[in-house]
Amino acid sequence: MDQKVKRIGVLTSGGDAPGMNAAIRAVVRSALARGISCVGIRRGWNGLIGSDFIPMDTSSVSHIIDKGGTLLYTARSDEFRTVEGQNKALSTCKLLGLDAIVAIGGDGTFRGALELSRRAAELNYKLQVAGIPATIDNDIGCSHYTIGFDTACNTAIECIDKLRDTMQSHERCSVVEVMGRHAGYLALSVGISVGATAVLIPERELNFEQDIVDKIRRARLAGTTHYMVVVAEGAGSTTEISQRIHEEVGIDPRVTVLGHIQRGGSPSAKDRETASCMGYNAVQAIAEHRGNCVVATQDGRLTVMEMEEALKMKKTFHMERYQILESLINNNCGLV
Repeated sequence: MDQKVKRIGVLTSGGDAPGMNAAIRAVVRSALARGISCVGIRRGWNGLIGSDFIPMDTSSVSHIIDKGGTLLYTARSDEFRTVEGQNKALSTCKLLGLDAIVAIGGDGTFRGALELSRRAAELNYKLQVAGIPATIDNDIGCSHYTIGFDTACNTAIECIDKLRDTMQSHERCSVVEVMGRHAGYLALSVGISVGATAVLIPERELNFEQDIVDKIRRARLAGTTHYMVVVAEGAGSTTEISQRIHEEVGIDPRVTVLGHIQRGGSPSAKDRETASCMGYNAVQAIAEHRGNCVVATQDGRLTVMEMEEALKMKKTFHMERYQILESLINNNCGLV
């Protein structure tokens, strides 16, 4: 008969994302509702190595559901990639009497969790792990949606809408960089939402003449005097793109890098609800001894899948969404 889960740890790792606090809150309160005590591990896997933890109760997660960032802090850990680092982490788990860990983050966070569970098994220590996908890039293969994406989109949209006001007043072109080193989900969603003149994403090879120059020229001929080019950070240098626009079209673009502002702010309703539901399902899976899993969204519904299987999955970028953008731009001569 499986032993009852008595205590779990929760941590956040990798880049922060709006909604992480809501996920932490859900894990803690769902655990307490089942009679399971909860420990917060601060600074990700580094905290587990260095025994940086705090006991968590209902009051410790009060008034955080609307806060951005993560109250447990987050970090990346090179030491945790080593066997020595994992052994130190397991020593902390044994010291605290942890039966399971809920790790909130991205693929790297999940791989670390799975390696820790495997290392524990080698040492005859049973440790379940559960992953909750949280990244503003929305680039985790097993989950159609990740915590933080909606809020990051809304933040970028608000900034670009304000930027357009001043660009329109000065009849200028704006080249805006949004996050997305390897994925263009954020850039494309933002670009469609703000009616961008052009959107550049890593998944699509850039044809500068066709993708930027022609669109700006047609927009100008249609009467537009301001232009918005949205660039995912992995799709090219905004400075170089701006210089080339100046050389080929003769206008003077302004570059804006939104940067880490996209990671902050109060999470949207979608991110708060998704985080809360994912946290609840992660604790439920652990309590039912269905650990070594990831709580993911598939076709709009939450599902719990084996972590090893989840990490093998690759996310397919559906280029038809880019075609929607093209249609809205090309058929309207670049008008917003």
